[in-house]
Amino acid sequence: QVQLVESGGGLVQAGGSLRLSCAASGRTFSSYNLGWFRQAPGKEREFVSAISRSTITTYYADSTKGRFTISRDNAKNTMYLHINSLNPEDTAVYFCAASRTGPTMNAAGYDYWGQGTQVTASS
Repeated sequence: QVQLVESGGGLVQAGGSLRLSCAASGRTFSSYNLGWFRQAPGKEREFVSAISRSTITTYYADSTKGRFTISRDNAKNTMYLHINSLNPEDTAVYFCAASRTGPTMNAAGYDYWGQGTQVTASS
C-alpha cells in the first residue's frame, strides 16, 4: 500500500508557473506507475499526465502537451508536475495517483489517490 500527499498548489497569475509535488510513503514507490488528474468545479475528473515506473514513458493530455512536464525521483519517493503558461482553464484540484498495472489515462486504473492540491490561475 502507498499513501500519497500532494503539495505546491496555489494562486498564480495567468502565464505563471507552478511545480506540484506528490510525496509517497512506503518502500515500494518505484513499483507503481503514477499519474496526475485534475477536477474543476462542476466537471468530471480528467487525465493530465502519467509516467511509468522507470520514468522512460510519459503521457500527456492534449490540453497539457508542451506546457506540463511530469517527472519522478524514485530515490525521494516523489513525483512532480511542472506547469508553465498557466491559464484560467487550468484552475482545478490536482490529484496524484498510483497504479499497480500500466500507466493509463483512465482514472479507474489507479489504486491509490492523494487528497489533492488546489491550483488557481487568475486572469
